Amino acid sequence: MDRLTYIGHASALLRLDGVAILTDPMLRGWLGPLKRQGPPPDHRLPEKADLVLISHLHLDHLDLRSLRRIPESTPAVAPRGASKWVRKGGDRPIEEIGIGETVSMLGTEITGVRATHDGYRNLHRGRPVEALGYLIRRGGRTVYFAGDTDLFPEMSELGQVGVALLPVWGWGPSVGDGHLDPERAVRALEMIRPAIAVPIHWGTFYPAGLRRFRPEPLIEPPLEFKRLANTAAPEVEVRIVQPGGTTELEPA
Repeated sequence: MDRLTYIGHASALLRLDGVAILTDPMLRGWLGPLKRQGPPPDHRLPEKADLVLISHLHLDHLDLRSLRRIPESTPAVAPRGASKWVRKGGDRPIEEIGIGETVSMLGTEITGVRATHDGYRNLHRGRPVEALGYLIRRGGRTVYFAGDTDLFPEMSELGQVGVALLPVWGWGPSVGDGHLDPERAVRALEMIRPAIAVPIHWGTFYPAGLRRFRPEPLIEPPLEFKRLANTAAPEVEVRIVQPGGTTELEPA
């Protein structure tokens, strides 16, 4: 049976019809001043992935140390122009795509879709690379991995989506531009109308100096998202998967 394991932040392992797809791998316990909350990723995880998706260049989504843990034989899909950065995490096969473009890898169709999020690597320096979300099609199922994004009109044109991985909140105590808070995530849900929505990106990392005040993942944002979604889009099943947890996906 297909399943989804939420690793934390924007990292999830999708197993669809026998192929394991790893999104925005962030497998470390820290990133600068940010510390992981919740269980560490399974140490066997890098060997389980058959394909890696990278949504954009930000340090918490394209983590080079995490990529280096994944065998170089594992291919990646990334936004057009991102290869030079992805290869710093290993000389692996890379397919670059842009919005509206589709690539087939391991019998899986990956289509790039818009994401409203800045495309710089760090602090608006250098040339930006356009951030992407992805539609993943395999075995009769379509999964939307949004990466990082705010609302955009084309969300209503994504087509029939079985599972949507929607970013809710950012990291730590606030959410900035280019992210969805619970209310805006529900508006996205109303536009996409998936069968199942799984909130991601919430509360796995927290500034180290504040961690003692919040020793567990920041669960309030996805709970508020689910509460609001139950009223605004009751036909959508919202599943909150704790970091390290797995949910099975019924046959498509």
